[in-house]
Amino acid sequence: MYSKEELRALKTEFWEGFGTYCSLLPALSRRKSKFMLYNTKMKGVELKFDATRAGAFVILEINLNNPTLRLEKYEQFEAYKVIMEKDFPDGLIWDFAFIRECGTEVCRIYTHKSGIDFHRRIQWMEFYQFMSGEMIKLERAFKKVKDALE
Repeated sequence: MYSKEELRALKTEFWEGFGTYCSLLPALSRRKSKFMLYNTKMKGVELKFDATRAGAFVILEINLNNPTLRLEKYEQFEAYKVIMEKDFPDGLIWDFAFIRECGTEVCRIYTHKSGIDFHRRIQWMEFYQFMSGEMIKLERAFKKVKDALE
C-alpha cells in the first residue's frame, strides 16, 4: 500500500511519463496541444483519461448539471453510435448513468483495457500505448459527429 504522498508522487510520475511518451509520437508531434480533452467547444462534454488498478480508460463524458439536458445530449451521441464505433472493433461502452467516485452522476461513452494495474510501473507502457491510441480514435469519432450535434 502507498501513503497519500507516495500515491500522489506515483500519479505525478505516471502522467509526466505519459506526456513524454505522447510528445514522441509522430501522430501527435504536429499538434499544438496533444489532445482535445476539455477543449471540445461543446458545453458539458469532455474527453478524459483514467488510469486505475482496474485498468486504463479513455472516456467521452457528458457532465451537464441538468439531468434532462445531459440525457438528451447522450441520446444525440447514441443516434450516431455506428459512426462513433467505426474505429472500435469491440465497440464502446455506453453508460447513461455512471456514478463518479465523488457521487456525481454523468453519462459516459468509453473504452477500457483491463488486466493492467496502474500501481505496476512495468505496465505503464501498456497504459500509454492504449490511452494514446484510443484517444486519437475517440477524438476522431467525436469530430465526425460534433457538427451534426450542434
